[in-house]
Amino acid sequence: MRSSIVVDTGPIVAFLNRQDQFNAVADGYFASLPKPFLTCEVVLCECFYILGKEPKVRLALLEQISDGLLSINFSLGDEVSSVQNLLDKYRDVPMSLADACLVRMSEIFDAPIFTFDSDFRVYHRNRRSVIPLIGIEN
Repeated sequence: MRSSIVVDTGPIVAFLNRQDQFNAVADGYFASLPKPFLTCEVVLCECFYILGKEPKVRLALLEQISDGLLSINFSLGDEVSSVQNLLDKYRDVPMSLADACLVRMSEIFDAPIFTFDSDFRVYHRNRRSVIPLIGIEN
């Protein structure tokens, strides 16, 4: 079975935005890691917001889904209780809804998270396990 990787907002935005400081790093990871990358609709909403009023870049984001680079494999409706538990546990960080969904996805798929967000060093999956991270130093 091919291993899965859960991807956060930062790497997706960096991959699509040539002006992003992490563009070259994101390009390298997207080229070398197994596909598709797993993500959720909350992350895609964050990407659309950050990408702003750039229609070509926003269209490219949707093309990443139709082309199979990104796969939406998560239903917040099915996982709301688990996500709420994570939000409660990390309320002092505070944890965003997208981060909670990604941590939950990492638990479900036993997958590392590709992120540039250092908050993921604080989070744990399955209550105590360190989350394997790609994109930032552990």
